[in-house]
Amino acid sequence: MNTELIQRMQCDFDALAKTVPGPEPVEFWYARDLQEPLGYARWENFMTPIKRAMESCETVGYKVSDHFRDITKMIALGKGGQREIQDFMLTRYACYLIAQNGDPQNEPIAFAQSYFALQTRKQELIEERIRLIGRMEAHGSCAAPSAGARS
Repeated sequence: MNTELIQRMQCDFDALAKTVPGPEPVEFWYARDLQEPLGYARWENFMTPIKRAMESCETVGYKVSDHFRDITKMIALGKGGQREIQDFMLTRYACYLIAQNGDPQNEPIAFAQSYFALQTRKQELIEERIRLIGRMEAHGSCAAPSAGARS
């Protein structure tokens, strides 16, 4: 996969992210928004990796509804009609699991596997650093030694 394609796909994924505002904003993606960029033409086919991802989530002990929020949307039909369709609000972890349960021979899935793994790792490192700084501050490790202290 060439660098230009990787950069374009990364921008596409980043642009699809949404945020629930609040004191602790939550980043999420709509499954239907990811369907086509991940190389799935039909929702029914995309449901296969989604269901596998839900099973993986449950198997490791996470609450599926915390990462896969089942929602319905109204879509416009011809002549002004509307119809409800199923969708999911997905956390980054859910997206990662969907990518891991997709077909790696599919170039967009292979990209997504790498993308979500790297993004998840970046977030883990940030959270680890925040915890470390908090521990250092709690133990006074960040304080300068007093003038009379001896080594």
